[in-house]
Amino acid sequence: MRYLPLAEADRRSMLEAIGVPSVDELFRDVPEAARLSGPIEGLSNHMGELEVDRALSAMAGKNLPAGSVPSFLGAGAYRHHIPATVDHLVQRGEFLTAYTPYQPEVSQGTLQVLFEFQTQVSLLTGMDVANASMYDGATACAEAVMMANRVTRRKKAVLSGGLHPHYRDTTTTDARFIGFETVVMPPAPTGGEDLLAEVDGDTSCVVVQNPDVFGHVRDYTELGRACQAKGALLIVVVTEAVSLGLLTPPGEMGADIVAAEGQSLGNALNFGGPYVGLFAVKEKLVRQMPGRLCGQTVDADGRRGFVLTLSTREQHIRREKATSNICTNSGLCALAFSIHLSLLGEEGFARLAELNHAKAVQLADKLAAVRGVEIVNGSFFNEFTVKLPKPAAEVVETLAQRGILGGVPASRLFGGGLDDLLIVAATETNTESDMDAFATALAEVL
Repeated sequence: MRYLPLAEADRRSMLEAIGVPSVDELFRDVPEAARLSGPIEGLSNHMGELEVDRALSAMAGKNLPAGSVPSFLGAGAYRHHIPATVDHLVQRGEFLTAYTPYQPEVSQGTLQVLFEFQTQVSLLTGMDVANASMYDGATACAEAVMMANRVTRRKKAVLSGGLHPHYRDTTTTDARFIGFETVVMPPAPTGGEDLLAEVDGDTSCVVVQNPDVFGHVRDYTELGRACQAKGALLIVVVTEAVSLGLLTPPGEMGADIVAAEGQSLGNALNFGGPYVGLFAVKEKLVRQMPGRLCGQTVDADGRRGFVLTLSTREQHIRREKATSNICTNSGLCALAFSIHLSLLGEEGFARLAELNHAKAVQLADKLAAVRGVEIVNGSFFNEFTVKLPKPAAEVVETLAQRGILGGVPASRLFGGGLDDLLIVAATETNTESDMDAFATALAEVL
């Protein structure tokens, strides 16, 4: 434990108490391939701080940041323009250093921010009530399934083949340890899966995504009605929050629970996090909702005030009775989401969504004109899948060498069998020259 100021005797004592001979034994669950076999190349124990800083900066310089080149990456994490006002406000001391309000009514500012956030999420999703955020979209999806199990007293979830694999894997991991069944449908790059055929008397919920991981936009109204008839809940996942400015909200399609990722608003890519999970339900299900709920009231003098109305997490002394054991509600990321959405306003948010769709249509037209490229989607928002005449992973690597981030190979998410599919996203940050550069380079690579 070389990073801690402990004497050798202290380390030895702790290892004996744990019952292992060395610190290395504590990392037995870390795959060998992920462990360092020796010092990092280019670094030594005899380098000073300035030398280490230079060496690490040189290593970092080998990366290709999404903001420095034409980028068409998506698949659950999207690059959008974030107004400078967002960062300026979230970095104010009262926001940046605030923590969970264990004496919540003292923290009126924090509670009001979360109340406004909940209101925005409810409006966007078309649902009755939203909580004060979750850790991220993938864990919100898993929590939604566990909530459906509690509500229906059943223990089987059907997961669509269009569900993002990260969301799928998070849910199936929880299933393995908590003890419920998951029916995972095969990848559905062209749609056509029959989810209802998998629903029986043990099914608690059906989990779908809109737009799905391949970019398809669907109407799940009929599926929602069919699930209701069979006593199962419909869970709709949304990974691109901006789509809610243009598409029919899940609540209007009959969703019982919405689990979404809010990263697109106010939160940069940040090398994969932190992000913010959105969670909204029908009012009749509110008492089984995980996380916390901030409510509005009046004080003894009749003045508007805010309270923690529902707090069912284990850290609120609920322990095994808790509906969730996630200890983070991503408060600062939720604040960034709320500020960005407030700056846009309802009309601005709708215009942003329209612009995203228009950019994607423009890109799809340019790529479809490239010989050998086929657009898989019949409908999409700002993301779609293309079929290539050679493995997409190879194409993406070659494009990166030319300074273009050309999307996410489906094989990277799903493994083998979808080698020729490339998932491509376009947002308001992509210019026409970016698209022309992508199309030209793709034609040359192919």
